[in-house]
Amino acid sequence: MTATAETKVAEILGAEPMPEEQSQLQLVTRRFLRHKLAVLALGLSIVIFLISIFARQIAPYKADAIEVNNANAAPGSVSAQTGLKHWLGTDQLGRDYFSRLIYAGRISLTVAVTCTLASVIIGIVFGAVAGYYGGVIDALLSRILEFLLTIPTLPLLLVISSILLQNPDILPIPQVVIRFMGSIMLIPDNQAFQAVVIISVLVAFGWLSVAQLMRGMVLSLREQQFVEASRAMGANDAYIIFRHMIPNSMAPIIVSASLALGGFIVLEAALSFLGFGIQDPTPTWGNMLNAAQSYMFQRPWLPLIAGTPIFICSLAFNFIGDGLRDALDPRLKL
Repeated sequence: MTATAETKVAEILGAEPMPEEQSQLQLVTRRFLRHKLAVLALGLSIVIFLISIFARQIAPYKADAIEVNNANAAPGSVSAQTGLKHWLGTDQLGRDYFSRLIYAGRISLTVAVTCTLASVIIGIVFGAVAGYYGGVIDALLSRILEFLLTIPTLPLLLVISSILLQNPDILPIPQVVIRFMGSIMLIPDNQAFQAVVIISVLVAFGWLSVAQLMRGMVLSLREQQFVEASRAMGANDAYIIFRHMIPNSMAPIIVSASLALGGFIVLEAALSFLGFGIQDPTPTWGNMLNAAQSYMFQRPWLPLIAGTPIFICSLAFNFIGDGLRDALDPRLKL
């Protein structure tokens, strides 16, 4: 009997029709839309990502285009050479601040998204293997995880990034990877190498919390009846881990990944601000903030230009994470 026929029968009998069955995606979407701040943050994040994706079409100047004799121009000034307006003025070298801010967003967001994806993949595999097998394997992997978690992250990241940037031969990165990342960030290969180094450094310690979370989820799932049924049907360990364990543990991982996006943006900005991240002339929000500190007393709006998108993205990703946490919680009432 179709849904329309059921509705007509219910109307004839004077009973209320049965509610239409909703998919899991529809339920999660409806719950997420109830979180107004999360929806607003999602819309704002989409706008920022679109601006960064179309940076080449939106920015009036190239990121490294220098206008001679027009350094530190005021916001809203018009270029005597091109006739175009410098909406946010120019920096100490005469480069358009608005254009560099857009290109910097593309680079900073690419670093954050790449670090998040790589960290989630490594953490999922590591945590799932440790939680599923247990015993000696779990004990060994857990001790490694606990040891790495006890290390103070930021000082070690500063030391490692400084060593790798000054000695590029220590970390052999395939040229195809450098060219691929350079094409995404719209920067030359020598500048893309710095970005890949920073991504590698951030990923080296970014997967730990994901692995810990995945291990706990798998430990609670491995004794469930569907796992025993899969074993009885002859499924091997790899099939059970990747077909059952990981998909059933993804809800908290998705929330953790959305929160990690904001964390990687702030961490990359911190490294660049301290001079151990991606270096000028490659624009990132962090090194733009670093350059602005020398002129912040004469031009106090400069730190706000680079600091505002860092603040907005970090706050937006945290609101999205809160919304996803509420939407993916199975205990939440419909």
